[in-house]
Amino acid sequence: MSLVTSSATNWRGPSDVLDHATSEIASGSKLGIDATKKLPGEGFKRPWPPLIKMDAAVKAKVEKLFNL
Repeated sequence: MSLVTSSATNWRGPSDVLDHATSEIASGSKLGIDATKKLPGEGFKRPWPPLIKMDAAVKAKVEKLFNL
């Protein structure tokens, strides 16, 4: 996954007061990712990409690693 942003983008702003990971109270940054399948009515005009299939060698390695 990659994220491309503009240097003018302001990621800092109001945050949940109960978020203890922020350096200042009620101030922090959040990132939301919409990974839902888009519909033509939402402006998505190209075909949806096919599902990714694991290579047999990779699948065998994962199965061995996790005792599947």
